[in-house]
Amino acid sequence: MIRSAKVIEALTLLLALAAGGLLGALFFGGLWWTVRKGVSSRQPALWFLGSLLVRTGAVLGGLYLVANGDWQRLLPCLVGFVMAQLVVTRLTRPTGDPQIRPSREAGHAP
Repeated sequence: MIRSAKVIEALTLLLALAAGGLLGALFFGGLWWTVRKGVSSRQPALWFLGSLLVRTGAVLGGLYLVANGDWQRLLPCLVGFVMAQLVVTRLTRPTGDPQIRPSREAGHAP
């Protein structure tokens, strides 16, 4: 009996991780889509503001549903969200562009 409860809890945490990944893909994939549409739009502010409200509302609602008042479900959900951000960033990077690196600062005054 105790073993099946632990299996069910582990499965619940894995599902929370997957739900976080889905929410992250929705948020960051939606951001990528919005930038592509918004820069060529006649009203980019409307695109960006509307997208921000929809994406944020969907993610907050999803986090609320997944957590269901339990921080132990919220944590893997947030980890999945961050992992999705890394994946979407890598997948949407233009091909042929070197990875963007911060410029070196001078070690002394000119």
